Amino acid sequence: MNILARYLREESGATAIEYALLAGLIALVIITAVTQLGTRVNEIFGDIKSGLSGI
Repeated sequence: MNILARYLREESGATAIEYALLAGLIALVIITAVTQLGTRVNEIFGDIKSGLSGI
């Protein structure tokens, strides 16, 4: 019974899962931001290309 009580009080597994979820969320935010930034930069270069081709 003592072993079971100690196991239920152990929080290192829960902490690891929380850190993994947090890391996944941060990665998702970074991927979204980089994708949006890349799309915007692509649009800017397209505008520059269009402007230069008219010269």
